Amino acid sequence: MTRPLSLTLALLLAGCASQEGLHTRATPVEASRLASEKSLQGTAPAAAGWPATDWWKALGDPQLDRLIDEALAGSPNLRLARARVDRALALAEAAGAPRDVQVSLGVDTTRQRLSKNGLYPPPFGGQWIWLNQAQINFSYEFDFWGRNAAAYAAALGEVRAAQADAQAARLVLSAAIAHAYVQLARSDDQLALARDTLAQRERQLALVRERLAAGLDSRVELKQAEAALPEARQRIEQLEESIALARHQVAALLGQGPDRGLALQEPRLAERASPALPTVLPADLIGRRPDIVASRWRVEAATQDIRNARAQFYPNVNLAAFAGLQSITWSKFSESSSRTLGVGPAVRLPLFESAALRGNLGARNADYDAAVEQYNQAIADALREVADQLAILRSLDRQDAEVAATLAAVREAYDLALVRYRTGLANYLVVLNAEAQLTAARALAAELRSRRFDATIDLARALGGGYQRNGE
Repeated sequence: MTRPLSLTLALLLAGCASQEGLHTRATPVEASRLASEKSLQGTAPAAAGWPATDWWKALGDPQLDRLIDEALAGSPNLRLARARVDRALALAEAAGAPRDVQVSLGVDTTRQRLSKNGLYPPPFGGQWIWLNQAQINFSYEFDFWGRNAAAYAAALGEVRAAQADAQAARLVLSAAIAHAYVQLARSDDQLALARDTLAQRERQLALVRERLAAGLDSRVELKQAEAALPEARQRIEQLEESIALARHQVAALLGQGPDRGLALQEPRLAERASPALPTVLPADLIGRRPDIVASRWRVEAATQDIRNARAQFYPNVNLAAFAGLQSITWSKFSESSSRTLGVGPAVRLPLFESAALRGNLGARNADYDAAVEQYNQAIADALREVADQLAILRSLDRQDAEVAATLAAVREAYDLALVRYRTGLANYLVVLNAEAQLTAARALAAELRSRRFDATIDLARALGGGYQRNGE
């Protein structure tokens, strides 16, 4: 019996379609081979480490903490991500079903007229009868080539990728809310500065009027002082518009209507953010970024899809069996003589499906190449994002020092110009120029503070926002 079985198997395998010339081209990049040491040197003086899962608390505003908690609990975007995970889990369950014995139960009853010249002779032939059947069917596919196991493994890879995507969605959402909140704080700071400027110009106008009444100024100085007020009021209106839009954006990110943004209090962010950088990069970044983890799982899923496609080139062996009752009369339906039994193997050999099988395998190879290249690009982009934010933070450190020196100088210059104008030693144009320089320096200082918050948020996101692969 051994030789005929071996001969049969050899003939079956010989009839399988050829896989010659079909292979993948892409290779996953080794993160440690991407040069980044010089670009990632020189982090902030804070204790080095990865961001915490609640990294936004470092910004120091309890209202922001509550907003992000609210968004993570009920955002439509996160519910969408969870739905995708549920879908992937359901598909994985369906993909795993062929690995087990399949059992089905069928019960049929049919009112039928039998032909006089058919299978059943008279007296049944030519009569109306009931054809009744109850049958349990069993089937099992022998997964000799690992096709079903590969399909299940690919589905599990998609599940894990969807889970990592859900974590990535949480990170993107929390970063977006933090950015919108910083924008709101930026506009509030600029609004306070604009109101100070308006009040300062109103005081200047009052001083010009006093000097005009005393014959110390002309109407030229008066018109100059009056012309400065509409510009200040327009700037205030512009900033109030920006604040309204920022509030609407925060509300939308929460999945709420614009009225939710009206309830926001004025932001109270920390005076300065001090981000830190982990000591081990870039290798650890692969397991800390949910988008990279998702890409890696998609590479694994594509690998299993290739295994599945290759296994389809080989024979498919099934074992089927059934047991039940069958009768053309109800009276004898439950008798033992109405029993039906059957069992037998089925072998399917893909003799004339070469084009379809090769096309399917070629497509799976291409899917793998695409997944690998997306993974490779994700690593390169992640390193660039970290390096970008570090470069921005280093530049902001240098700019802060320069702006602080500028601010001290222009504030002193404005005070001196105002004193000289009061004493008649300078004209009003000198005061206006000094005030413009002071306003610009104060605005730049506030802008640099906001940019530091934005860079801190982006660095936390670039480092994975506290995600760890083992916790996916």
